[in-house]
Amino acid sequence: MSEGRPTGGPPPPHRFGQSSPFSVGLEEELLLVDRDTLALAHVADAVLEQVDLPRERVDHEAFLAEIEVRSEPAGSVQGAVAQLLEGRAAAIEAGATIMSAGLHPDAELFDVRLVESERYERVEDQMQGLIKRTPECALHVHIGVPDPDAAIAAMNGLRERLPLLHGLGANSPYWFGSDSGMASSRAAVIRAYPGRGIPPVLGSWDDYLETLNAVRAGGGPADHTMVWWDARPQPRLGTVELREVDAQTSLDSAGAIAAFARAIVKHAVEHPPDEPAPEQALHWSSFRAARDGLDAEIYHGGRAVPLRVAAGEVLAELDRGDPELEGVERIVRDGNGADTQRAMYERGGMPGLLRYLAEATTWPMR
Repeated sequence: MSEGRPTGGPPPPHRFGQSSPFSVGLEEELLLVDRDTLALAHVADAVLEQVDLPRERVDHEAFLAEIEVRSEPAGSVQGAVAQLLEGRAAAIEAGATIMSAGLHPDAELFDVRLVESERYERVEDQMQGLIKRTPECALHVHIGVPDPDAAIAAMNGLRERLPLLHGLGANSPYWFGSDSGMASSRAAVIRAYPGRGIPPVLGSWDDYLETLNAVRAGGGPADHTMVWWDARPQPRLGTVELREVDAQTSLDSAGAIAAFARAIVKHAVEHPPDEPAPEQALHWSSFRAARDGLDAEIYHGGRAVPLRVAAGEVLAELDRGDPELEGVERIVRDGNGADTQRAMYERGGMPGLLRYLAEATTWPMR
């Protein structure tokens, strides 16, 4: 393993190998809405004062109409999801009405208030009006890996599957009161930020550190936690992180995507990919997955194939004995969050959709 220090700044300290191999940690960003109108409610400060869980488990995100619920590292996806359920319940007990989706379907443009903190002041200074459009919510999946070399292999393997994961997790077809035509309109919102999207192919840990130097040299952040690729190493946590999947209304879907990500990472560490997919193929496939969801065609095996076909072929490569992967097959068969949202809108218009999202976010607690 190579951990040399390149010029241009100190390398981030890492904790790879300090947790169980392929442990899972989850983070989900949840919207806060008014109990009666279901419009955005900028009440995170008040809610967090009442939450009966430590801040490591439920805390601020950038927006006051949003909180982040987190799990501790768990040996199973089911264990991590159970902690998200506990966090959702704690927020409700604290008086919050929560809604889980990539974007609020009916929020007004610029209905945003930011959390007062040094970190988010830096983000606002860098992003200006981009961060003031509308709150957006992601599901983040952290997978523990044993060492920096494994982190690089995991990153390269996860990179190949990002369009597939984006399509499975698309859950924001509506924005600003209208159908965006996208399965994930949130993807269009976040792509306006610098540094987002498919990460580069990484040849080694030193290559990763040199890439951080290049980010800094171009005027980007010196803080590696503000390098916002769709997947990235998290050295201080000892994990590789899948970042940019829409928040899932259903915790079953969140668990399925997390299980898929973990299986992909485990396979990549044990069988590092030989030939990286072309950068442009993955960029275009990621857009198509965000636009068309499960109906997309994406790059897989050197060609464009239907996303459902790619999902089946990738599942066949992985550990089919893992019962937690059955949820992926359910999404492919029954539809993703975007499909469900459109069905709910068709049935009850925007009021019906908002009621569904608020109620479905709490279904496991009923």
